[in-house]
Amino acid sequence: MLRGFPPVVAANTHTLILGSFPGEASLVATQYYAHPRNQFWRLLGTVLDEPLPELAYDERLGRLLSRGIGVWDVLAACEREGSLDAAIRNASPNDFASLRAHAPKLAKVCFNGKTAGRFAAVIGEAGYATLVLPSSSPANAMLSFDQKLRLWRDILT
Repeated sequence: MLRGFPPVVAANTHTLILGSFPGEASLVATQYYAHPRNQFWRLLGTVLDEPLPELAYDERLGRLLSRGIGVWDVLAACEREGSLDAAIRNASPNDFASLRAHAPKLAKVCFNGKTAGRFAAVIGEAGYATLVLPSSSPANAMLSFDQKLRLWRDILT
């Protein structure tokens, strides 16, 4: 059974970006979105006008938190061979009820891809605004970076 990472949130977090579950490169590096071809840091850096891809991981997280943005995954644990969401089996969701204690100002939850987006209705019922974004994964090659970026800009609205 693979285990994910704790949430990156603070008391001032108003927006949370949820992925499905860390890929192999992320699990090995113990960092969110560690695969060099994943566009997460480039997309979010462009949206926030921050040089996130150029920064050390801890500094990236610090910049996000200073802007009120957090990162987590919908799944706490699962079985999976490889990094594809389609290979996820026996998944356990994260404890979203605990979010209010860790991030009392949280108002918006964005989902990085359709797999994570399956949880949008449940999160919406809990009173959060939701937004399903195109996946930043290199496996999502149907959209160009610029096409993804147009939709990712909605994180700030």
